[in-house]
Amino acid sequence: MGFLNHLFSTPELEIGAPVAGKVVALAEVNDPTFRDEILGKGIAVCPTANQIVAPCNAKVDLMFDTGHAVSLMADCGAEILIHVGLNTVQLKGKHFTVHAQNGDHVKAGQLLIEFDREAIAAEGYDVITPMIICNTNKYGKVKTYTEKTVNTGETVIGLVE
Repeated sequence: MGFLNHLFSTPELEIGAPVAGKVVALAEVNDPTFRDEILGKGIAVCPTANQIVAPCNAKVDLMFDTGHAVSLMADCGAEILIHVGLNTVQLKGKHFTVHAQNGDHVKAGQLLIEFDREAIAAEGYDVITPMIICNTNKYGKVKTYTEKTVNTGETVIGLVE
């Protein structure tokens, strides 16, 4: 029976970590929009690095002018929002460098944003970085792999249609 289940099971679409660090559940994010999953299910990373990379092959749907967030349309159909820090839009681009533009097709691991997490934290902002699947309802299951330390690209979300 195991073979038949494997043969007919839907493969999991893997979404990698956009930044190195400790992966935590959205419940640990100190912002109700993310914590209460208003925008969708996902994970957050307490970053140990200063680069946001594409978590999968995707098109840049919206790169915010301030560089604090990016919205991607994954080749697999997932709508992904990566938000660097909490309330960091208030920095108006300070401490952020954008490396991709609206409409760009990016490959998994490609650099999207550089940020200075130490400087952002020094200005009093939480640098926790949520990654949300905004069209969660499209998937039968959204698996999250939390409570581990990851490098960029390691699987942190699995989507099953």
